[in-house]
Amino acid sequence: MKFRFEGGTVLLDAEQADPVARAVPGLRWDARVGAFRAPGSAWPRIRDALGATADGIRASDPVLEGWSTVDLRPYQEAALMGWELAGRRGIVVLPTGSGKTTIALAAMARTGLPTLCLVPTRVLVDQWRRAIRAIWTGPVGQLGDGTRDIQRITVSTYESAYRTMHAIGDRFELLVVDEVHHFGSGVRDEALEMSLAGARLGLTATPPREPAALARLAETVGRVVYELAIGDLAGRYLAPFDLVTVRVDLTAAEAAAYEGWMRQFRPVHGAFVRQAPGASWKAFLRFAARVSGGRRALAALREAQQLVSYTEGKRAALADILRRHRHSRVLIFTSHNQSAYAVAREHLVMPITCHIGRREREQVLDRFRRGELRALVSARVLNEGVDVPDADVAVVMSGAMGEREHIQRVGRVLRPGERKRAMVYELVAQGTTETARARRRRAALASDEIADSYP
Repeated sequence: MKFRFEGGTVLLDAEQADPVARAVPGLRWDARVGAFRAPGSAWPRIRDALGATADGIRASDPVLEGWSTVDLRPYQEAALMGWELAGRRGIVVLPTGSGKTTIALAAMARTGLPTLCLVPTRVLVDQWRRAIRAIWTGPVGQLGDGTRDIQRITVSTYESAYRTMHAIGDRFELLVVDEVHHFGSGVRDEALEMSLAGARLGLTATPPREPAALARLAETVGRVVYELAIGDLAGRYLAPFDLVTVRVDLTAAEAAAYEGWMRQFRPVHGAFVRQAPGASWKAFLRFAARVSGGRRALAALREAQQLVSYTEGKRAALADILRRHRHSRVLIFTSHNQSAYAVAREHLVMPITCHIGRREREQVLDRFRRGELRALVSARVLNEGVDVPDADVAVVMSGAMGEREHIQRVGRVLRPGERKRAMVYELVAQGTTETARARRRRAALASDEIADSYP
């Protein structure tokens, strides 16, 4: 039975009444072209069902030469074994700084399969390519940041993969999906569906907990095959840490402005809660997009969150923390670029934002590594995946993405070091929604249960 790859799908030219084709999982008759068709991701099941009778799809040469040995910690070896036992399909959940990339490199080296690594940002494309080149002598391709270079080992941004998988989906036999929690909601999931790769490895520190998202990821990548939380590794493989919540009061003017914005938000949110108690925040966003005043309510909430992200009390608390830790390397996290630049100006701290180019960012991180800079401030750039040099103090000024963002930020300072004990400060504005969010974040940090909750 002759198959061919076309536009991210598998086609089988056969008679409409062919009983064998109709019995194969995933194949459906496409009357437009007079052939049976299936998503590219169904190819492994089709191939296994038909065995030697399935033919015609590109057979890639395995990448067997040039890999160095990858040394794994015991839990990394266990994670890789869990993935192998699950048929080389599945998601590994480990905290930030625990070496998820190392597990992926070991999977690539041991399987020897042509591999496409999917990452969310251009920053991570460069970081992954450096990591691969450190242990493999062959060329490493790149998709994204203005480059289209397809090699047997290639690193791509999500967006570039989404745009090109219809043409390259038959070139790779292993998909590595970094920060895999970005998939599962339907956004760009087609990139995974258009690939013929039978082996798939997802990596994340914060998996989605919504049943629908998990079910979707199980279809496109695999189920969670190994999971450890920060508490499982802190003190041995991750640095032990102390979490300090600093509660600050709003000034009279700040409190009045905050209450004014929230008075516009609460009626719309309250009406939704009465209609659908227990519903998710995403459901509320859909509700607000439809009802009268919904968009104004969301805009008011954003203004309120912006107001409390860097209050007078937080300014004073941050100045005190920086004085106390003047000999430490400090990462400061804000929720908006505007707040990051305000911190940078007031405390002479270098900002790392989306507006900072790659070359300058690398220079800044190198100076931070050498101790020439003692503090950095960032809104979102350092949240996910970026290899941040050793830091031992984190200050969370505010956060807009809930528990997932908080766990990622805490992980930035947990890389182990001799006699290292990290400090994490969370600044919370009293009398605002930040109080409840801080409680949820602390609970999530203890259990790694990520909720889809009010931000």
